[in-house]
Amino acid sequence: MNRLFDFMLPPEKSTTAGEVDALFHFITEVSLILLLGITAVMLYFAFKYRRKSEDETTPLITHNNTLEITWSVIPLILVLIVFSWGYQGYLAKTNPPDDAYEIRAVATSWLWQFHYQNGHVSTNELHVPANRPVRIIMSSDDVIHSFYVPDYRVKMDVLPNRYTQVWFEATEPGESVLYCAEYCGTAHSDMLADVIVHTQEDFELWLETGDAIDEDLSPAELGEQLVQRQGCMACHSTDGTVLQGPSFLGAFGRDRELTDGTTVTIDENYIRQSLLEPNTQVAAGFQPIMPSYAASLNDRQIDAIIEYLKTLEE
Repeated sequence: MNRLFDFMLPPEKSTTAGEVDALFHFITEVSLILLLGITAVMLYFAFKYRRKSEDETTPLITHNNTLEITWSVIPLILVLIVFSWGYQGYLAKTNPPDDAYEIRAVATSWLWQFHYQNGHVSTNELHVPANRPVRIIMSSDDVIHSFYVPDYRVKMDVLPNRYTQVWFEATEPGESVLYCAEYCGTAHSDMLADVIVHTQEDFELWLETGDAIDEDLSPAELGEQLVQRQGCMACHSTDGTVLQGPSFLGAFGRDRELTDGTTVTIDENYIRQSLLEPNTQVAAGFQPIMPSYAASLNDRQIDAIIEYLKTLEE
C-alpha cells in the first residue's frame, strides 16, 4: 500500500521490510500531526493573547491539572507504543527461523567474503535464494564494520573477535546493494557488495558452479576477472594512481623497498606470498592492512593473477 512518505524509502524487498516501514510511517505521521497541531495552537495563542493596547496588562494565568496530565499521558502512550512495536520487531529480527540457510560473512578492510555451506567462497557478491530465510553469521578480521542492506531493512555491526548475526528473507529475484555502515578507514565508501537473489533452482545451480570460471579464458583474462571480483581495485589501481596500496601498473619485475628496510624483486614468489601472507612483506610507505586470500584463491587463480599483473606494463 502506498503511504505518504514512501518516497523517502528504498523499495521493500524482504518479508520484514513492510513491518519496519509501518513503524517508520507511524512515527513520521504522528510527529507531523503533533508538529502541525502544536504550531497551530502557538499561532492561535499568539494572536489571542497579543497586547491590544499600551494600557492592557497580561491576565493572571494559573495551572490546569487536566491539561498538564493530558500532555504528559499522551506522549507517554505514544512512547510505549513505539517501544512495544520496535521491541517486537527486534525480537523477530534476532531469531531466525529454524530452516534458514546459513552463510558465513567475513568483513575486512575493504571487502566482504561469503562462505557457503558447500565450501564455496564469493567476494563482494552475496548470493541467496528467494522466498527462503537466510541467516548471515558475521565477524570482522580487523576493525568494526556494519552489514547494511537498505532494501531489506537490515543492519548489524560486524565485530572483531566475536560473532554477530542477522537474517532476512528476500521476496523476489533481483539485486540489491550491501553497504558497510560503520566508518572503517580511508576506503570505507568503497566497501560495497552486490546481493544477488536467485530462484531456489538457480541458487542450487549457482552453488554447484559458482566457483567455476570459463575454462576458455586465458590466464591473464582470468586474472583480470579475479582482480575485479576479489575487490583488489579498492586499494590498488592499474593506471599508476597510488591508493591505499601500490599501483599494479608496471610493478612486475621491479624492485620494491619494504618497511623493514630490505628490498625485494616483485616476481611470482613475491606476488604469491603477498596474496597468502600479505603482511610479511609490506611495501615502504604503506600500512599492513591487506587481508589474506588463502581461503578464497586456489593455485590456478593465483597463477592467473600473476599472469595478469605481468601484462600491466607502462
